Amino acid sequence: MILDLADFQIHPQHNDAFETAQQRGISTCIARARGYEGFKFNRCIEALGRYVLQIFWTTLKDHTVGFRESSAFTDWRAIVGPFFARAPLVQHFDLVAKSA
Repeated sequence: MILDLADFQIHPQHNDAFETAQQRGISTCIARARGYEGFKFNRCIEALGRYVLQIFWTTLKDHTVGFRESSAFTDWRAIVGPFFARAPLVQHFDLVAKSA
């Protein structure tokens, strides 16, 4: 399993609208993609307007090719993109260890 971690900075006055849009984008675009295994969406306590979205994929290719090169990515970006203060930082991780 691959963790896709996206770090967002949005305009803080739009927090509520961004949260609603992100959840809609996840359910209508991301969750339908091949290899999608779940997500976590977190709001930063110390930095207003900062969010971290964790998406779990079966393989890296499911995200980087299957989703990112699909119309579903374009649709998701149209839903959440207007809220971005800057482009999100996206990185991928392999699980090394996990608690019981």
